[in-house]
Amino acid sequence: MDERFDGRVAVVTGAASGLGEAVARKLHEGGATVVAADRREITAPGLVPVVCDVSDESDVRGLFEVCRERFGRVDLLFNNAGISGAPGRRLHEYEPAEWDRVQAVNLRGAFLVLRAALPLMLAGGGAVVNTASVGAVRARPGFAAYTASKAAVAMLTRQAALEYAGDGIRVNAVAPGLIDTPLAGDLTPEMRAETAARTPLGRLGTPGEVASLVTFLLSAAASYITGQTYLIDGGRCA
Repeated sequence: MDERFDGRVAVVTGAASGLGEAVARKLHEGGATVVAADRREITAPGLVPVVCDVSDESDVRGLFEVCRERFGRVDLLFNNAGISGAPGRRLHEYEPAEWDRVQAVNLRGAFLVLRAALPLMLAGGGAVVNTASVGAVRARPGFAAYTASKAAVAMLTRQAALEYAGDGIRVNAVAPGLIDTPLAGDLTPEMRAETAARTPLGRLGTPGEVASLVTFLLSAAASYITGQTYLIDGGRCA
């Protein structure tokens, strides 16, 4: 049975494509009012679109002012926006500006979104899912900025879960392997093929498969789960 979110107010970042789009659609179909945030404008029917760069504190503040003014609260958050950075570079080849850009979106952005969302959850409780990555637990040559940022997101998840459990706010994360999204377009065809070949299920994951896990963790069915990071990687880490 699909999870229902009738009367819930949900925020999804990175909602224009990939995992964010799939989760926003599934939450909307489940009855939630979905505030869909992305750097580019979203025109999907039924969603409340907000243009937001999560690395920009004023943009994030504006996103949650929309929530405060229109709904007075936030019940659910998929803290998802992220970038991969420049693949195929070893540490000594990584430019500091590119390193900073990845951290600004993936880690600082996740922090800024949590910082702005949590006050709107304090009165009534809520549920958060952050997007980490299989890279949080498994290094891959050439992706130092990305893997470091996602490992930090996994720890940020545990920290927030510990600090807000007493307020009725659950915080978990998903750690996808290679999923067939626009972000995977940053990889060369050889990298995609090599990853699929090393995955026991023999293929890339789909956004819908990750969305099913995310919406479960946001639902009442997961009411005793918090502080966890769930791998969804086709068995790659096995």
